Amino acid sequence: MSTATAPDAPNSPDPGKRPEHDESGSALWASGGTMFAGVLMMVNGILGIFEGIAGIAKDDVYERIGDYVYKFSLTTWGWIHLVLGILVAVVGWGILKGASWAKATGVALAALAIVAQFLWLPYTPVWALISIAIGVFVIWALCNDRSDVAGP
Repeated sequence: MSTATAPDAPNSPDPGKRPEHDESGSALWASGGTMFAGVLMMVNGILGIFEGIAGIAKDDVYERIGDYVYKFSLTTWGWIHLVLGILVAVVGWGILKGASWAKATGVALAALAIVAQFLWLPYTPVWALISIAIGVFVIWALCNDRSDVAGP
């Protein structure tokens, strides 16, 4: 007597197919986080460009709070923010486009932006802390995205 097997139910997982997420669902969350990181990098880069332009155009736009070890003129800080802002915005665009170079470059630039914002703390303390938090999220999201890793 032969035993007939019932066809797989439509909702049962295909054993040959890779699941869309792992047990915790963090792979899908990190992929969405990567897109959000790209948007945050673009926005933060554009704001950095404006911050740089303000520092270059007028040297007394920002008031320093107290004495600080890392003293640059505001014009120098303006150029730093302008160049870094352009680079961050371009890499953010690359992340949104799925460019292969963009993730590693994004991690490096986000780390550099965190350092720059730390040094910029006396001029805009609240915004610098927000930018540092954004940079930490961007690094986390880009390091945890596994969308380009081949499945088993």
